[in-house]
Amino acid sequence: MEQKFSKLTGEDKAIMIFAYTVLALFMVAIIFPVIYIILASFIDPVTLQNNGLTFDFSKWTLTAYERVMSNAQIWVGFKNAMIYSVLFTIISVVVTLLAAYPMSRPDFKGKGLFNTIFVITMFFGGGLIPTYLLISDLGMLDTIWAILIPGAFSVWNMIIARTYYMGIPGDMQEAAEIDGASEMVYFFQILLPLCAPIIATIAMWQFVGMWNSYFDAMIYLNDAAKQPLQLVLRSILIQNQPEPGMVSDMQSTAARAQLAELLKYATIIISSIPLMILYPFFQKYFDNGIMAGAVKG
Repeated sequence: MEQKFSKLTGEDKAIMIFAYTVLALFMVAIIFPVIYIILASFIDPVTLQNNGLTFDFSKWTLTAYERVMSNAQIWVGFKNAMIYSVLFTIISVVVTLLAAYPMSRPDFKGKGLFNTIFVITMFFGGGLIPTYLLISDLGMLDTIWAILIPGAFSVWNMIIARTYYMGIPGDMQEAAEIDGASEMVYFFQILLPLCAPIIATIAMWQFVGMWNSYFDAMIYLNDAAKQPLQLVLRSILIQNQPEPGMVSDMQSTAARAQLAELLKYATIIISSIPLMILYPFFQKYFDNGIMAGAVKG
């Protein structure tokens, strides 16, 4: 690395130093709040409010995690969020890959028309009220399908998958056809195994998107037993209304407010654990997957 840097011109060195400095500032801006939230979730709420962060471990407590973990609604939301995210990811990846394949074929008639229609939907939508009326007319209100179906197809992901398909040599399909492979055999047994990077990338994007989503559930779901974790977090983080069982034993209003503040940090950490567990397994696919559309569009 030092040898490469020494070979650069003075102007290139200045640009590199500036770029790394900006990158370091971004890292600090991202890492510092994360560290603060992790530490704050363990500190006694009175100490945190009066003195801020402290490394006096006698002032640390697991109260917030105990109350969050013992709350039934948190676990119901956690289970629903996991179910919705997994099912949504499967549906979205399947639909996206199937739609991208014909769009990648040069002999597909009408490709230009479909491409135009897809791109239009990226910039123009029907709006909240027409969408709500459509979901209602289809009988999907207060059902899991109102969460899974409307956003399952992403035009952007389809374009990325299409570009990845186009990067695979056409000679491979010709060889498969000579060997007697049908279109279905080529797609499922030859093409898809080569697309692990883009499949993993799209799957991770969709999983994270659904895991962090709360708006559709807030609009279409009324039953508390069907609500995902994000709605529970919203009531704690934004509306400052933790579940009654979490603070029911606190007598004073000030004590409840202090505990509610501590619960915010604990719920943020708990809700982020699945993503932190999944990310390392998908990291190795990201470089190839994200760079799929960088050269050939």
